[in-house]
Amino acid sequence: MSREKREYPDRPYVGVGVIVFRDHEVLLIQRNKEPNKGQWSIPGGRQMLGETAAEAARRELLEETGVKVDRLLLVDVVDAIIPDVEGKIKYHYTLVDYMGQWQSGESRPGDDAKEVRWVRLNQLSSYSLLEKTMNIIQKAAAMNT
Repeated sequence: MSREKREYPDRPYVGVGVIVFRDHEVLLIQRNKEPNKGQWSIPGGRQMLGETAAEAARRELLEETGVKVDRLLLVDVVDAIIPDVEGKIKYHYTLVDYMGQWQSGESRPGDDAKEVRWVRLNQLSSYSLLEKTMNIIQKAAAMNT
């Protein structure tokens, strides 16, 4: 598999994310790669050629966490455009975010995740999530009730 140029791309890349619920908890990963290395987020990654967005979401979730979900529901599509200090676009992702209920698998870090953790929804604020990440989790939680 060829490695694409993620920094300073000539076009946006499609990424997927999955908000996984288990009772009153949501699954978070600590990112092990840039952008936002070390930051807590939802599991996800890039879509590959020939793969639907939903297939990419299921694959990335399994690779990063060892977890499977039941059916996926689309939550939102968001843009992640990250400039450098000079204002040049360093990263540009179009992110397709899904949600699902935990179905099987014991959470464990794999692939791009440094750590994986189930977090109670009322404790999310202690994880210094990016505002966009917190917003998408809150939107999914509202849809999940």
